[in-house]
Amino acid sequence: MNYWIGVASEDHVKIGKSGGFCQLCHGKGAPLNKMREGDWLIYYAPKKSLQSKEPCQQFVAIGQILAGEAYPFEMGPDFIPFRKDVAYVDQVEAVPLKAVADYPLWQEYRSRLRFGHFQIPKELFDFISFKMIKEK
Repeated sequence: MNYWIGVASEDHVKIGKSGGFCQLCHGKGAPLNKMREGDWLIYYAPKKSLQSKEPCQQFVAIGQILAGEAYPFEMGPDFIPFRKDVAYVDQVEAVPLKAVADYPLWQEYRSRLRFGHFQIPKELFDFISFKMIKEK
């Protein structure tokens, strides 16, 4: 099992959560195919929406990757991104980036946010997800 961070605007993450899928790196299939069934994904949203400059800067969703390869999905005549199915955790609270900024292990990985998708160690996943998942 592997652990990942994906970067997308908050509005795009909400669309993915409602549809049970993820898209990464402007719809590229290669990042999605690195993730296997049972892997975990935490989404970080730098902005509220792709079109705005309003910052979000929060970890906003957690999901577990379901079986299957990435598949194309036509969103418009000139845009056919790849998706992968995800089972999202329901009881999640957004956590500001600054809440994990001082964690020493995060210091090794923070510069990777600019890549849009990267693998993290279980220890870092556990630290972030513990802050996000709330008991019922």
